[in-house]
Amino acid sequence: MARRLMKDATRRQQGETTLQGLLLLFGGSLLTVTLVAAFVTSYGYFREYVADQLSAHAQDGATATGLSLSNAIDGTDPVAAASLIDAVFDSGRYLVVEYLGHEGEVIAGRRMPLAASKAPDWFVTLAHLPLPVAEAEVVRGWSRLGKVRVVSHPGRAYDDLWRITLGLVLAAGVIAVLGLLGLYLLLRRALGPLKALESQARALGRRDFRKRVRVRSTRELNRVTEAMNQMADDLGQLFEGQGKLIQHLRKVNNEDSVTGLASRSAFDQRLKVEVESEEKSAPGVLVMIQLASFIDYNQTFGREQGDRLLNEIASGIRAFVDQHAESFAGRRTGAEFAVFVPGASAADVRIWAEELVRELDAIYTGQAAQLEVLVHAGLAVATPGAGARSLLAAADEALRAAQQYDRSCSLLADTGVENHHNTDTWRSIITQAVRQNKLSLWLQPMVHDVDQELVHYQVFSRIDTPEGSLKAGLFVPMAERLGLVADIDRMLIAQALEYLDRHPGRRLAVSLGISSVADVAFQEDLLTMLARAGSTAGRLWVGIAEATISHHRKVVTSLVRKLVRLKVPVLVDRFGVGGVPFSYLKRLPFRAVRLDNSFIHDIDRHDENRFWLESVIGIAHSRGVKVYATGVETAAEYSVLCKLGIDGAMGYHLGRPYAADT
Repeated sequence: MARRLMKDATRRQQGETTLQGLLLLFGGSLLTVTLVAAFVTSYGYFREYVADQLSAHAQDGATATGLSLSNAIDGTDPVAAASLIDAVFDSGRYLVVEYLGHEGEVIAGRRMPLAASKAPDWFVTLAHLPLPVAEAEVVRGWSRLGKVRVVSHPGRAYDDLWRITLGLVLAAGVIAVLGLLGLYLLLRRALGPLKALESQARALGRRDFRKRVRVRSTRELNRVTEAMNQMADDLGQLFEGQGKLIQHLRKVNNEDSVTGLASRSAFDQRLKVEVESEEKSAPGVLVMIQLASFIDYNQTFGREQGDRLLNEIASGIRAFVDQHAESFAGRRTGAEFAVFVPGASAADVRIWAEELVRELDAIYTGQAAQLEVLVHAGLAVATPGAGARSLLAAADEALRAAQQYDRSCSLLADTGVENHHNTDTWRSIITQAVRQNKLSLWLQPMVHDVDQELVHYQVFSRIDTPEGSLKAGLFVPMAERLGLVADIDRMLIAQALEYLDRHPGRRLAVSLGISSVADVAFQEDLLTMLARAGSTAGRLWVGIAEATISHHRKVVTSLVRKLVRLKVPVLVDRFGVGGVPFSYLKRLPFRAVRLDNSFIHDIDRHDENRFWLESVIGIAHSRGVKVYATGVETAAEYSVLCKLGIDGAMGYHLGRPYAADT
């Protein structure tokens, strides 16, 4: 409802007059009124002037004719009087020239109709000049012979008045055009900063605090632009400070202070989610790594050098994790580390672990100099139905067995579980599923508030094999390692768009693999599919894992901006485990973040995660970013999330995944 009201408000605003248009309208109206008033005044003055001239001309004609009849010509002679009247009338400047007797009878006279040579008839009718009648007495000595009546011809007066009127109209038009043009240029320059301010405000709404207004104008607008620029600087610094706060809280709660790997509690919690969550459970292999004789190393070289060694060991482990998708590592205690590799077979991980042990042994030996040091590792396979505690115990037992050897080595715990598919088998399974389009969509609802109002559906993929339906948590990590996840994501996007076409009222959210985002060909295919989908693409949320942002910043930046131009909402997936500073939300227009489920598990009993989540929600909401949670398994967890103001949550407590075609 709120979104609909905002759209209506925006639509109404787009229909309103701009400030520049309003000022132009007011200024133009004022100028028009002024010019019209000036025109009417000038026209009235010239009309009165022409009328007075016409009256004076008639009087002069009457006086001259009367004097002529009184003195130069015998006024008693009708023939002579008619000759004089004809001579005066033939000048064409009079409508009426008459010589009247005592009784008003016409002794001699001429008349002609009114006509103008240049002025149009409508103007003559509209102007309607008065026709003044002038009279003069005709006398002979003391005798009054009669009188002369003269009416001037107004034709020339109308022509003069028409010419003057045309000049006034032309002058008013030129003044109006020049005045409006000058007013437009003045307003354009004076109000120039407003467009820049609007652009800056929209940039602030997108959390882009880098835009500055450079246009200078009036003193008042300059003050406003300076205030906006200062506000952008302050907001940018505030956002940066808030991002650093979140990053600091995340490190304090979830990272080991020495190595930067996950702390023991954070690793155990994420491991518990990975192996015990129904959607993600098994297979996977846990690797426990121990540096032998580390106490002697500390005593010999000092604690500072010991911390430096741990950092180098952590760098080697981190490089191993980067090479294996979905893997994660942590520091347990002292010189003991743990790595979990989901979706891999024990045979493969054993080979990888041997290589890792050799690399770490080389680092340790190079630093230890004369000391005799070793690196041991214990491996345990995650089994369906077994908990994280059992897995840790099995790996620890294998580690203790490996420590009985006087050389660096790794041992696999004997859990009685047969090895899962090897790499070649996985390649065959995934390739065949892609070729035969065996991918199916499963939907899990994302809900909001205590009433569990539907926000959208999260899409999970499964592939059909002779062994049955395999969950994404099983095959996606292997697809990442084998470079096949882009093919799976293409099928996923295509099926999701088809589903949205069949269900116009629904919204879906999909998560892209790390390799997919980094694949230029996949990006082009993704953008093409979304562009062809038109408005349907606006109902598909695209999730990009935070770890992807860490590894492929430039690629992610380009892709996110292209998706936003297509009006596709983008969110940060698995937020909190990527180790990326929160400041990327300042640069990229993400609409939401989806918290990793390791932060949600037991949040009702985990004060540190609850405080961190509360901070994330507050800062994200201040930036217009929504916060979603995953992995909600209990009513207590969801109750805490609702109190914290979460925008949406999903998990088995709120709704189990179901096949989209059912």
